[in-house]
Amino acid sequence: PGNLRAVIQIKMRNLKSGNSKEIRFGSGDKLDVVHIEQTDMEYLYADGESYVFMNQENFEQVSLHKSLLGEDVQWLKENMVCKVEFYEGSAIAIEVPLTVTLKVVETEPSLKGATITNVYKAAKLETGAVVQVPPFIEEGEMIRVDTREAKYLERAN
Repeated sequence: PGNLRAVIQIKMRNLKSGNSKEIRFGSGDKLDVVHIEQTDMEYLYADGESYVFMNQENFEQVSLHKSLLGEDVQWLKENMVCKVEFYEGSAIAIEVPLTVTLKVVETEPSLKGATITNVYKAAKLETGAVVQVPPFIEEGEMIRVDTREAKYLERAN
């Protein structure tokens, strides 16, 4: 106490390169504010390592490399509207909806008489994502999934 300086440690990401690192700042340090623009864009298709999005207002198309999308790529479905983040005119990241409705394409069959409530099974979705679902979910069903936690929420009607 007394001779310790107040510091804040922050994990930061370089918006242009995508590299992350941890930096310590003293209480008197000043930072510049960065303005990031968000635009609603429709996901069109994948082209190799790139994913193509279209601005719904001016129909301009933007191609984003797979590395910019990170884990969110597993939730992308054609015609889905996502928020694309731009910095100095360049697309730097996407934000998928908090919940998505997807079709179960592969899962183990339900066991008749299985009444244990906390037993889940793996289900592969139409986008390739795998989530844990209750035993009553079968292939072909539409389910709603939380994209932040990759968790089953409910059956979709």
